[in-house]
Amino acid sequence: MKKLSILFIVLLSAYSVNAQMFKFGLKGGANFSSLEGDNIESSKYTSFHFGGLVEISLLENLSVQPELLYSSQGAKFDEAAVEDINYNYITVPVMAKFYLVSKKFSLEAGPQFSFLINQNVSDQFEGESFDFAVAGGLGYNITEHFFVQGRYVLGLTQANKEAEVTNRVIQLSLGYIF
Repeated sequence: MKKLSILFIVLLSAYSVNAQMFKFGLKGGANFSSLEGDNIESSKYTSFHFGGLVEISLLENLSVQPELLYSSQGAKFDEAAVEDINYNYITVPVMAKFYLVSKKFSLEAGPQFSFLINQNVSDQFEGESFDFAVAGGLGYNITEHFFVQGRYVLGLTQANKEAEVTNRVIQLSLGYIF
């Protein structure tokens, strides 16, 4: 009986540690995007993003947060002859989160891998199938379950097959951790 009690305590402790190491959540919010480069002047295109995330605690104030998001981004043009551009991606940001204030306020940075799944553009503005970017931002845990994030995504690879332009995105998110 004593061995069974010890085994139960060990298993309960392992579950408790595992639950603290991995947190799952959902997030969504607004995108304010544009394309920059190749003498293109575009204004902000407003759209959205949503998806899931896992936060993996490595140290007391350091976590890794991979995400899987659907992200709609593009550019708006003032010229009547040029149509607005909309690229829809599956994005995979992998953010390192450094908590500045004990699990409340975080500084976030990391790479983002984006895969084009849909676009509403003419052949002239056809998007590249893959986009690599770096992202950085801030996060704040409002409660144990709700958080907000602000992030800037800087595209490093060409987003368009014909023009040398890169994606720029400001993301504002609201999320829920289970």
